[in-house]
Amino acid sequence: MTITQLEYVIAVAKHQNFTLAAEKCNVTQPTLSMQIQKLEDELGVKIFDRNKKSVLLTEVGAEIVNQAKNVLGESERIYDIIDQQKGFIGGTFKLGVIPTITPTLVPMFLKTFNNKYPKVLLIIEEYPTEELIYRLKNGLLDAAIAATPLEEKNIEEKPLYYEPFVGYFPPSFALNEPYVTPDDLDVSHLLLLEDGHCFRNGVLNLCKASKLQADNKFEIKTGNFETIVKLANEGLGITLLPYLHTLDLKPEYQKNLVAFKDPKPSREVSLIFEKSGLKAHIIEALYETIKSVVRGAIAFYDVKIISPRLNG
Repeated sequence: MTITQLEYVIAVAKHQNFTLAAEKCNVTQPTLSMQIQKLEDELGVKIFDRNKKSVLLTEVGAEIVNQAKNVLGESERIYDIIDQQKGFIGGTFKLGVIPTITPTLVPMFLKTFNNKYPKVLLIIEEYPTEELIYRLKNGLLDAAIAATPLEEKNIEEKPLYYEPFVGYFPPSFALNEPYVTPDDLDVSHLLLLEDGHCFRNGVLNLCKASKLQADNKFEIKTGNFETIVKLANEGLGITLLPYLHTLDLKPEYQKNLVAFKDPKPSREVSLIFEKSGLKAHIIEALYETIKSVVRGAIAFYDVKIISPRLNG
């Protein structure tokens, strides 16, 4: 049994096609097939069912693939150990980010990280939380940034910052108080992201509601805060925004922001990764960079929202 054979097995399992797997592994299809056949003969089992249109794993084959991923992961740790010993921070690193964080956080840290660690090729991919977890567990991502806690087995969560929620109340929904509380939020007037976004779930939990009231006159499915803000400006409702999203609002819209009364509700944003510790030196570099750039922005929260607009 060789590392190369295990790599071939994982590739076929991923693509469900010998020819495509061979292309991805930069070998000929006969070479890949022969090596997998040799491994099956050595183990005395069939890893793949070749009798169907697509190549599928057998029951024991699925277990072998899972173990093969563990073996390859552990073998890569040898290179991590060497890199850490040499103090080298470089190589390809795949980072996943949830959609409600990407547009605000990534521009804040990317240039700083690139300048500080020019030998790291950072590949950023945007996915909802469930997809991030799947890709982490299957070795398709090295780390991810998501709202936590997730409490997923074998997934480490390293909190980066706590981002306050901010009320967005256009003139037609003005308050009589300088601060907003969860009791001030009428769920029937709330404009929310579509299902599947963790920020939506956080807002509904804050309001102690599981769904919008049935008398709503329209329904919109969007994952874009900018769209939600524009609808609110048309007098169609109110919304809540993560604080970092308020930094890009036009000056004329800043007056519509209303801070929550203490204790302010917020979401925990963390760097998440498998507990195996692969590429730990890059993970630590990324963690420290993000914390350093976001800390200042969050610290100015109370300074920025200093004049909540009152009714009248």
